[in-house]
Order: sequence, then structure tokens, then C-alpha cells
Amino acid sequence: MNYSKAIKALREKLLLSQTEFAEKIGVSFATVNRWENGKHEPTYKAKRQIVSLCKKNKINMEDK
Repeated sequence: MNYSKAIKALREKLLLSQTEFAEKIGVSFATVNRWENGKHEPTYKAKRQIVSLCKKNKINMEDK
């Protein structure tokens, strides 16, 4: 999975800024920025938070 594109698409679908998205999943703005720029991938803990956010908003990440 290309996390940089998937995370950006998810964030935009939820109409959230990087800061707002970061707050929802419990990471910093800089972390989300690094993910979207492809410099790092989310940790397993962050991935679980992202999946939880998707389920809560009825979004299928496999579509990304």
C-alpha cells in the first residue's frame, strides 16, 4: 500500500487539515507531514488508529 497517497486521500475525504488529522489519531503534525511526503510510514499503533478512524467514518481504505 502506498501510505503517502492513502493517508492524504483519507484526510482530504474527511476534510481535515494535517493538524486536525494528527490530533484525531494521536500523532504530531510533523508525523502526518512525513507520511504524506513519503519520508516515513505509520507505525503499527498509528495504523490501528487510522483503521479505527476509517471504520468510524465508514471509509474503506482498500479503495485508496
